[in-house]
Amino acid sequence: MRTSLLLLFLALFSVAGFAQKPNELTKAEKKAGWKLLFDGKTLTGWRGFHQETVPNDWTVEDGAITKVKNVGEKRNTGGDIITVEQFDNFEFSFEWKLKTAGNSGVKYLVSESLPEKGKAAISFEYQVLDDDNHPDAKAGIAGNRKAGSLYDLIPAPSQKKLNPIGEFNQSKIIVKGNHIEHWLNGQKMVEYERGSEALKQRIAESKFKTTKGFGETAKGHILLQDHGDQIWFRNLKIRQLK
Repeated sequence: MRTSLLLLFLALFSVAGFAQKPNELTKAEKKAGWKLLFDGKTLTGWRGFHQETVPNDWTVEDGAITKVKNVGEKRNTGGDIITVEQFDNFEFSFEWKLKTAGNSGVKYLVSESLPEKGKAAISFEYQVLDDDNHPDAKAGIAGNRKAGSLYDLIPAPSQKKLNPIGEFNQSKIIVKGNHIEHWLNGQKMVEYERGSEALKQRIAESKFKTTKGFGETAKGHILLQDHGDQIWFRNLKIRQLK
């Protein structure tokens, strides 16, 4: 009886997800082709956008990549960081959390040829935001700057599960050919076709309407944004899709 109860407890423990430690892959994930983009200890595999090393504002804290909040300085003084590798046709999974009124983002299909050095990367962005307390949540059109949205282009659903500030959210970006999806805590937020007439119309109505080359890159880096606020990322993993 005791053995049966112990086995039942272990099974429930595993199903609940507590058995897997952050920044580690299960055997099933490895078999499915997943690989870590963060080992939980170092920033190996990352560097600054248009830089050879990681800016000092980025570090590792309690098993998470964190960007230290700027104090008495303009935002983006440290700079965004990108993966050393470039990707196309992928599923990228990550977890993030913010402090109150925090703002950040994850850009993908990032090319360092756009724009010139010293300016922000031009590419699609998965918005990371405190929807309740950051003013950007009320900007844009129909909530297209809220968490999970394709920033300034396509809004995430108003009915979504966003964990309380200080708790990690689980996100996913899927790029398969021109088809792209955003997910948040198990719910699909956004899907669109890169290069489609519908997306071109969205771009024409956005802040990117005069941005040369926006949305044209088919392969590129993944970027973690420095928006001046403290942000934590962990469990960053990716797998190539056929």
